[in-house]
Amino acid sequence: MSKKEVVVSNVSKEHDNPIAELVQVACQFDSNITLESDNRRINAKSIMGIMAFNPSKGMTVNIITDGNDEQEALVAMEKFLVCE
Repeated sequence: MSKKEVVVSNVSKEHDNPIAELVQVACQFDSNITLESDNRRINAKSIMGIMAFNPSKGMTVNIITDGNDEQEALVAMEKFLVCE
């Protein structure tokens, strides 16, 4: 299992449809990917979960990945959320 805390950048400015695009990034990996903030945990591969979670600028999020490609998944999710 890998875990990293990041501060979300302005994803709505950088991406046309940030919720759908974030789910697409997560779905590229076999690992389980969970986002956690303020005692809320969601599956990053769930569009309804991401909509409810609503990652927005300045929000502190823990990215938790678990699986055979967890490191790659962690890096990809971090790059998306911090707009690299």
